[in-house]
Formats: sequence, structure tokens, C-alpha cells
Amino acid sequence: MTASANSAAATAHHSAAGESVIKPGYDPSLTNEDLAPLKEQKWTWYNIFAFWMSDVHSVGGYVFAGSLFALGIAAWQVLVALVVGIVAVNLLCNLVAKPSQQAGVPYPVTTRICFGIKGANIPAIIRGLIAVVWYGIQTYLASVAFGLLALKFWPSLAQYGEDGSHFFLGLSWVGWGGFILMWVLQALVFWNGMDTIRKFIDFCGPAVYVVMILLAGYLIYKAGWSNVSFDLSAGTPTVGWGSVTAMISAFALVVSYFSGPMLNFGDFSRYGRTFGEVKKGNFWGLPVNFLFFSILVVCTVSAGATVIGHDADGNIITDPVHIVDQIDNTTAAVLGVLTFAIATIGINIVANFVSPAFDFSNVAPTKISWRMGGMIAAVGSVVITPWNLFNNPSAIHYTMDTLGAVIGPLFGILIADYYLVKKQKIVVDDLFSIKPEGAYFYRNGWNPVAVISVILASLLPISFVIWGTSFQASFTWFMGAAAGLVIYYLGMRLAPASFVHGKTGATSTSDIAVSADGTTAPMDATLDTAGASSDS
Repeated sequence: MTASANSAAATAHHSAAGESVIKPGYDPSLTNEDLAPLKEQKWTWYNIFAFWMSDVHSVGGYVFAGSLFALGIAAWQVLVALVVGIVAVNLLCNLVAKPSQQAGVPYPVTTRICFGIKGANIPAIIRGLIAVVWYGIQTYLASVAFGLLALKFWPSLAQYGEDGSHFFLGLSWVGWGGFILMWVLQALVFWNGMDTIRKFIDFCGPAVYVVMILLAGYLIYKAGWSNVSFDLSAGTPTVGWGSVTAMISAFALVVSYFSGPMLNFGDFSRYGRTFGEVKKGNFWGLPVNFLFFSILVVCTVSAGATVIGHDADGNIITDPVHIVDQIDNTTAAVLGVLTFAIATIGINIVANFVSPAFDFSNVAPTKISWRMGGMIAAVGSVVITPWNLFNNPSAIHYTMDTLGAVIGPLFGILIADYYLVKKQKIVVDDLFSIKPEGAYFYRNGWNPVAVISVILASLLPISFVIWGTSFQASFTWFMGAAAGLVIYYLGMRLAPASFVHGKTGATSTSDIAVSADGTTAPMDATLDTAGASSDS
């Protein structure tokens, strides 16, 4: 078959995840219209910037940013740790974004280059499970806002609230109402597809900022600028070596906080028009946006402590939903509660809905579409009763930290393979080929080096989660990423080809490879669509 004939045979498919191109040689067991390479990549730097705004502007992000300034060290030390940490996240996101942007495929498909066409289900399932847990928790946290809003307007519902006696599976009836409402709203936005999600986050990111600035301005006006402090800690400040370790811990916390969306950032960078657009969006969305957001948060929380006081235990209130709920101005309180609920819808969709949608679809492409994958995650988020998980610190610590300890190795393996082993080249067609001679077939679809690497590299961070101190546990991502990178790289360099590929040596079945600069490198055929290659 000639290159031109094959180009004509390639068909475009429009799906909720975007318009993709499926070629005749793509095996159905590895391909559907959601996972195939995009026909056209349209996102600009602003869309990536808005993605990060939505990822940061949540109740969890608010509490996290406030907690950094309550570590007991000077504000300038917190700011230094925060800047260094978020710059590191920016650089790491650029690294993980490139392969997906080049090939136009989501994260789980990208991992086929290192784990193999079947082995890629390992990182897909791990990341999908983490997303399901956090999807449920974030939905629950945001649903609290609706419960508080309902009690503000209908005080008679108090008997069905958290202080009442009507509960089901550990959650009050008012809580269930708020949770179901949040669940449905998120599902509606997701079900309408990636284009709707893009429009949603494009609007919500800046809109939330407007309300946040107004809220901060209102509280600072009521409290007076003299009552605004960048030090939210209680007790004697930490000095000397203790302050240095606290700064290091703060740096590690920033990177770890973003480790989930950072790992599957390829699910969004695949839509980037160019890699340059993605890098520009990352710069404005991470260092610039997160630094400004954190300063805004500490001003709001600090001023709020003067205006509304402390909680029942005497601690500063860092949850923005509870801050706005206690504001005397009803209109301001309602606007604030709704804003943070919308903000959490944004982060939940981009970080915990889209990711498992692609991940679960990758496990069984012929049976699970992108939409179905997302709904599996949504249903799973109810089954785990996240309010019970969130209210049990030990359970969430061991569950999430153990799963999180595996994120580092997955990141390190992908980076080692793409940059050090494959030299930034991807044979796009072989990502969807089950031919034994395919570049990513390895041993019957599994790369034994990657599987062994993720197991060995996970043992170290998991051991620190179980037996280490909280300070040591904050570095589990770094331990896992470094161990995964080193073990995988050495394994691919030292292991014999017969061990990696079995009896059949792998050769490229595609005439097109995507080079490091993002351009195609044709041998004797031409490229017909972005990220897709032609067979001869």
C-alpha cells in the first residue's frame, strides 16, 4: 500500500475527548476515538494557564497554602520555599508534558513507550484509583458549602444537618443533599466533553480570582492593614536548624501537593498547539499564579482571624467556606460559598475526573469510552464514602500516602525512558500496534524492566510511609522518582535484549517518528495529521 493510499484510509472520529485520527493498522484492543492521536491540537497558553488556575483555586488549595504560613517559620522563609518548590513543579511539568504534546495522546497511552502496550495499564490503574479517592474527598469538601448555605436560609433544617440525628452511612441528610448536588453538577460539565471543560475552566479561573480579591479586600478593610500578618503560626517561632528543615519540608510539600496532576498532565498538554504554548501556560499558571494565590490566601486568612475570630479550639480558620459562612454580610457569604463550590468543581474535573476517564478507558478501549471511564470514577467516589475516609486521619494517611509513594516511581520511569533511553522520539503508530516487532511490544506487551522498576522503587517510599516520621514521609515522591529513574535507566542499559523483548527483537513498524523538536521525521512517507504517522 502506498503512503497516499494509507493517508486516505485514515479516518477522523469526533468524540467527547476531541477529534482524533484512527488508522487501519491500529488494533481495536488498544484504540478508541478518545485515546487515538488528535487530528488538531488547538489549546493556547491561556487554556493551560486557566487549567492551573482551576487546579489551584480550590478549598483544598486554600487550606494547603494557608498551612504553609503556619509552619512556624518566618514569612520570607515560607516564600522562598514556596517559590523554589513551584519553580521545580513548573520544570517537572514541562518534562512530563512533552511526549503527550508531541504525539497528541493522553498520559496512559504515553506510558506505553516504557511499560509496553499492555503494561501501561499499571500506571493507568494506579493513577485512576488515586483520582477516584480524591474526587470523592474534593466533592465532599465542596458539598459542605451547599449544606452551610441551606442552613443559613432554612435554619429549620438543622435537625437534618451535622448537629442533628438523621444520618445515613455516616453523612447527614443535608450533607447527602449537598454531595449529590455537587456530584450531578460535575457530571454534567464532564459529560459535555473536553471542549465544554475547556470553556468552563477558561471562565471559572479568572472569575474565582475576582471574588477572592473582593473577599480579601473586604476582610482587610474590616480588619485594618495593621492586623494582617504573614505569620499564621501559633507559639514560639522555629529558629536555627529547625527553621531550615521546615523550609525543606515546605518545599517538598509543594512538589508533593502537585504530584498527582503533574503525573497525568499529558492528558491536557496533548491539546497544546505547540510545546512552546504549553511551557508559557505552565509559567503563568504555576510560579506566577500560585505565588499570587498564596499571598492572597494568607492575607484573607490573617484578616479573617481579626474579623470573624478563631474556631472553637482557638485555631485560625483556614477553610474559605467556613470563613465566608461567618461573614455578617449575607450577600457576601452566599457569593463566597458558591464561588468556592464552583472552584472545587473546576479542580475536581481537571485533576480527578478527566484523568481516570482516560486511565480506565485505556484498560479496555473497546468496552470503556472516555465518558464511561469518568462515570466509573464518579460512582466509585460514592462507594468509598469519602466523608468517612476524610474524617479518619489514619486511614487517609496510609491509603493516600501509600498510593502517592508509587506516583514518584511512575514519574521517574517515564522521564528516564523518554529523555534518556528513547532520546525524545516516539513511534506513534506502534503505540497502537500489537505486532510482536512493534517498538512497544516488549515481552508480550509488557516491559519487565519497567514492572520490576516500579516495584523496587516503591518499596523505599512506602517503608517511610509506614515506619518513618512525618518529615521523612514528605519526601516519598522524591525518593520514588529518583529510585524509579535510576533503576529503570540502569535496567534498560544493562539488561540483555532477550530479557526486555523476549525472542522477537523490536523494530519500528511506522515510517514516521516524532522527533525531539516536535516535528515529524519521515523516512519514505508523509504525515497526514498532527501526531499520526503513515505506514507504507
